Amino acid sequence: MVKHIVMFKLAEKNQASMDKALAALKSLDGAVETLRSIEVGVDFKESERSYDIVLTTQFDDKAGLETYAAHPNHQPVLQTMRELCASSVVVDYEL
Repeated sequence: MVKHIVMFKLAEKNQASMDKALAALKSLDGAVETLRSIEVGVDFKESERSYDIVLTTQFDDKAGLETYAAHPNHQPVLQTMRELCASSVVVDYEL
């Protein structure tokens, strides 16, 4: 199994940006055949080190992650998040 975790820091942290980001990320659920699980969380601590949103996804293998990355249903979500965010960080690892 492969986990893909991305943390996002919104450029403008307001309710409209948060709602748009969450809707985009949650739209991935069931939209990519290799995506085995998805979890979207919002930070509640709001420390200076915190990111605003976390996306945790799981795939059977590296090939499944690659399919997801290039998938046409993932591309508009990727674009939306790039428009809304000041930064993001990612980690991919095998279980």
